[in-house]
Formats: sequence, structure tokens, C-alpha cells
Amino acid sequence: MKTEAFQLGNIKMYVSQDHRFGTDAFLLAYYAGIRSANTVCDLCTGCGIIPLIFCKNVRPKHISAVDIQKEAIDLLEMTVEENSLQKIINPVLCDLRNITQDILEYESFDIVTANPPYMTGGSGLMKGSEAQRIARHEIMCTVENVCAAAAKLLKYGGFMKMCHRPERLSDVICAMRANKLEPKSVTFVYNSINDKPWLFLISGKKGANPGMIVEKPMILRNDDKSYTEEYSKIYE
Repeated sequence: MKTEAFQLGNIKMYVSQDHRFGTDAFLLAYYAGIRSANTVCDLCTGCGIIPLIFCKNVRPKHISAVDIQKEAIDLLEMTVEENSLQKIINPVLCDLRNITQDILEYESFDIVTANPPYMTGGSGLMKGSEAQRIARHEIMCTVENVCAAAAKLLKYGGFMKMCHRPERLSDVICAMRANKLEPKSVTFVYNSINDKPWLFLISGKKGANPGMIVEKPMILRNDDKSYTEEYSKIYE
């Protein structure tokens, strides 16, 4: 495995050609609203970018980071060791469809985050390596699988925070509700005010009553293509 080092603030992290990250990871990490007292589980963690952003900004009490791909978990383990984060981050090599009590304790997390594969198994052109296809397409897990895993892990009243593509909004809401994760708020993300949204961020609460708020949109760029003040703060 050929690795590359990336500096995330004072954290040195490792990525590879197959396991990298994008803007959506920074947006979800910001949206999650993690606090230092929280216990967190990040599903579909990849190279661990979301837990590492949490550590850079907040340092929650504990983070379990779950992925099915060994190379991704190997990268995260390297990063954890490099930065002495063993007491905070627990990398977990696991198929989230088969999470059991002996792997992660049920109903023990305050917040579960997920940046899952966006495309259904048979949709789109399946380019790239096998690892990239697994990360992008619902080959090894579906949004329903992700929500089911989150429901097992969350405490009653805990929150699931997810990012996904707008064309999958109905799928995400249905999957959350089927697992008693009531959608409570959604934020649509736009590259500019003149574009259609390219992402949404959604928050669901375990065991809550119905009622969802559509928050004000998040705009990433101004008319001159410069970053908006809001996004600049997030990316910093």
C-alpha cells in the first residue's frame, strides 16, 4: 500500500490513492456538532477523516471508527499511532451489517455519523478500483444497512448525522424512519446561490416524535467563486 501524509492542523494523517476524502467530510464533521463529552461512532469511516477532524477541533470522549475495508483501517491505525490518539479513536474493521454486542456495545453512543456510498449498486458508471467502487456504490452496504447499524448503536435520544446526495433524500428519510431515527432537520448545500444543491446534511433522533425543520441553505462560494465566510470557517 502506497501511502501519502496529509497535515490536518497538528494531526499528521495517512491517505492512499483509494482512500482519500472530499469536501463532504468537512461539512459533515462541522454539521455533527460534536462536544467533548460525547461518545461517537463514525460509520463508513474510510481513512478516518471525520474522526480526525473531531479530534482536531473538539477531542470527544471516545470515537469508534468503522469500515469494511482493511486498507482504510490500516491507514487510520497508522494515523492513530503517529498522533498518540489510542485513548480516543478505536479503529474497527467490521461489516456494519454484522455489528454485534461483542464488537461495539449497543445503545452506547451519543452520536453516529455516516458518509455512506452515494450511488445504488447498479447505478452510474462504476469506475476506479474495487476499493473506490465500494466507497462510492452500495455494493457492501445500503443506506438502509447504515441506518439499521446506527439505530443499534445509538442511545435513546441520540442523534444520527449523515450526508448524502439530494436525489437520495426520500431513500434516506424512509430508511431513517424504518429504524426509528426520526428526521429532525435537513440542510441543503449549494456550490453557489445559482446552482442546484449537490449535497444535504440530515439529523435524525432516535425515538423522537415526527417533525422536521428545513434549515437555511449552506452556500460554499460567492459570485466571484471565492469561499463564503461560513465555508471558510468550516474548512479552517
